[in-house]
Amino acid sequence: MKDTRWIARLLKWLFVVCMVGCAIGAAAVALVMVIDPKLSSLGGNAHFNFDILGQGGTVTLSNKTAAADWMRGNVHVQVNDANGLFEVIKHHGLLLALMFTVFYAVLFDLLRRLFRNVVRGDSFTRNTLRLVQVIGLALVVFSFVSAAAEGWFYFALTDYLTHHASATLAGSPVPGNTFDFDSEGGGVFNSLFLTGLLVLALSEVFRQGLVLKNENDLTV
Repeated sequence: MKDTRWIARLLKWLFVVCMVGCAIGAAAVALVMVIDPKLSSLGGNAHFNFDILGQGGTVTLSNKTAAADWMRGNVHVQVNDANGLFEVIKHHGLLLALMFTVFYAVLFDLLRRLFRNVVRGDSFTRNTLRLVQVIGLALVVFSFVSAAAEGWFYFALTDYLTHHASATLAGSPVPGNTFDFDSEGGGVFNSLFLTGLLVLALSEVFRQGLVLKNENDLTV
């Protein structure tokens, strides 16, 4: 019978690479948090392009102001204190990035251990079942944690822009000068939550398989 465990071996090493990459990323984010760079120390002006909904735009950044133009200049947003905006993004965004990189490093390590068992031929064991259950629960719990953390980040960003930025639409000021940003993660019911439920469902299949395996062993 042809051995097909090479797929499991490939996935195991793929998860090892991903785990190391996330660990390096987490260390890099933590290093930046420790260094605590200032926008003024980065120096100079910056100018770059972006594209949203098929419409191009530009962002101009200096040590004092930040301005964004979108839809051929019909939408213009200017932040009078770019240093303050940088501090908000840095203190909230870096913590969010660190949380995600650490979580994915742990998740890839769990997957590595899971497929290590598969390579060994220990698919239907209590240890493997426990790993599958832990992965599912971790995904479900982190979906709640990440939704709250992303909401905290976007609230801080929205609050700062509301008080320190001005927006114009076709040359006219936007009434109320309010900004509303939302995460694209879909809140709590995002892909992590649904994937976690799927993994928990699969863990039940593993559990039933383990029960049948034990019954067959006793019969033999």
